[in-house]
Amino acid sequence: MSTTLSLRPSQIDDVELKFLREQTGISDPAKLKEHVLAVQTKAYEIYGYPCIRLFSFVRLRISRLPAYVKVLNLLRERPTALCLDLGCCCAFRLNKTRMLASAHHVIVGTDVRKLATDGFPIEQLIASDLHKEFWNYGHELFQTTPETLPIKFLEGDIFDPGFMQATTSPLESPLKLDTITSLTPLAGQLSVIHASYFFHLFSEHKQLELAKILAKLLSPQPGSLILGAHTSREEQGTRTRPYRGQGDQAGEMFCHSPGSWVELWQSVFPTGSVQVDARLVKRGDPGSHPADMVAPLDVADAGVLEWSCMRL
Repeated sequence: MSTTLSLRPSQIDDVELKFLREQTGISDPAKLKEHVLAVQTKAYEIYGYPCIRLFSFVRLRISRLPAYVKVLNLLRERPTALCLDLGCCCAFRLNKTRMLASAHHVIVGTDVRKLATDGFPIEQLIASDLHKEFWNYGHELFQTTPETLPIKFLEGDIFDPGFMQATTSPLESPLKLDTITSLTPLAGQLSVIHASYFFHLFSEHKQLELAKILAKLLSPQPGSLILGAHTSREEQGTRTRPYRGQGDQAGEMFCHSPGSWVELWQSVFPTGSVQVDARLVKRGDPGSHPADMVAPLDVADAGVLEWSCMRL
């Protein structure tokens, strides 16, 4: 079956298409294409993000990461592990009156559904994003409901003190996901945190702040890990890039190098307490996906940084 859900077949590969067919229950190519395009049109009319136009919302991210095997191994060793799939619980300012958040995989829950398919109990999964509307589109896309797929969803901005407090107290009773309304009660409770195409939305300073927040959420147990992927360059620094959609505004992106990314996480955790792995995947490298290699990733020194930070 040809991957022809969009004008550019490279935007979704056969693995992703197979997953989409299995999850939606739609096997007919024409009907599946019509269904995906209908959901895309609705979402794009409300939030004209590049990822919606480029069909990133049906891409599989987490299962392609080298550290994904660690996630599955951890679940076997820690059956009660909690996992957070962190979307774009944030926004960055384009001008004084307008905010643009760059949504991606978690907006419709593609990766968190992959985790469930691969054995993670639904009652131990949490998804978080800035806009709940996207999560609702996920139910429409995959033809589920909050009742048939009761994954906990938290709507909010991770930099909002009301959503994630700077200081937290130990829990006095077992955590009940169905009662929480913010990330704060999850401090020190998460065995796995997935954050792909998220960090590069922010300045160097805010990326460090975000890393500290995720470190606070991570369980102190050995093997607990944070993993993800985002835009990177061989040498760290700020780059100018186009943000297509919503007025074709241009913005600045701070790109860490693999080396500076390792240093960032080593500065967040106590010395010798974590293992940090980071690799830069460029166009044509094993494991690269053509849909990732768009501007500014089509230049010689750019690529996708695949990384993980695991407690020892």
